[in-house]
Amino acid sequence: MPTSDPGCRFGFVMIPNFSLGAFAAAIEPLRLANHVSGETLYEWQTISLDGGPVTSSSGVSINADLSIDDVERMPTVFVCGGIETHRFEDKRLANWLRQVERRGTNLGSLCTGSHILARLGLLDGYRCTIHWEYLPGFVEDFPNIDISEDIFVVDRHRFTCAGGMAASDMMLSFIDRQHGYDLAAAISEEMVYERIRREDDHQRMALRLRLAVSQPKLLSSVNKMSDNIEAPLSQAELAREIGLSTRQLERLFQKYLSCTPSRYYMEMRLSRARSLLQQTCMSVMNVALATGFVSASHFSKSYRLHFGYAPREEKRSTGLPAREIEAIAV
Repeated sequence: MPTSDPGCRFGFVMIPNFSLGAFAAAIEPLRLANHVSGETLYEWQTISLDGGPVTSSSGVSINADLSIDDVERMPTVFVCGGIETHRFEDKRLANWLRQVERRGTNLGSLCTGSHILARLGLLDGYRCTIHWEYLPGFVEDFPNIDISEDIFVVDRHRFTCAGGMAASDMMLSFIDRQHGYDLAAAISEEMVYERIRREDDHQRMALRLRLAVSQPKLLSSVNKMSDNIEAPLSQAELAREIGLSTRQLERLFQKYLSCTPSRYYMEMRLSRARSLLQQTCMSVMNVALATGFVSASHFSKSYRLHFGYAPREEKRSTGLPAREIEAIAV
């Protein structure tokens, strides 16, 4: 049976267009654990489908140590995702991941690699996470999976992280558990990393930092908008929820964000719609409903005004099979 202890050997399966930043952030703490301790505490190997090099999303290619057919017993394997991973499919990889899981290998993912594990049913019954930009699409595609906004999630023998520097935090947590906090802290200092973030830290900057605003009523109203995308609140309802008049709410948005509440809300909903069009196989009509538009024509018109093209053009650009595009209502 798999174990929640990742062991001391790691395999990193590189998917085309994988995130080089997340990959490096995962490996560097392991290298530094060996360097700082003066011992070989960890070993790792890079894996590709055919044993050849794989090009990352930044255009940098990494040589693989092994093909998936050459991998012997490996305690933990991470699927390294990145751009377009949610559309990547390979039967050889799917069969191999299922086989190593049955043999007792722990499985994990970096960045968007969770999409591959979820599609294969390998995250069923587990908590997991994925990069925040892909959360809306992931939730729509896998509604029964327990998805978290945490920077990384360790649930028994599944290890998932949001990518970026969250990969370092996850590896540092393994090092802390296996070899003690002092070593993990020393590695963090070597990396000029201010603090080791905990598993339940959030991926995104606090809203007040993202908006460069600390006005509590404004922040509360933006949070309520974000929580009510599918069933948008009216401006009067929003104002009432945070204890302001509609006029006071309008003044807040004009003063701090230079726009009206309705415009800000609309742009938030359209941004969510774009993510769903790009990341899922949902029809344009279903995306419209998921983002609070009761009329397909209103959604299409609003989308075109904001982005300069119709939602069906966005859907076509994703490379979906023609039969799926033809089925789209708008």
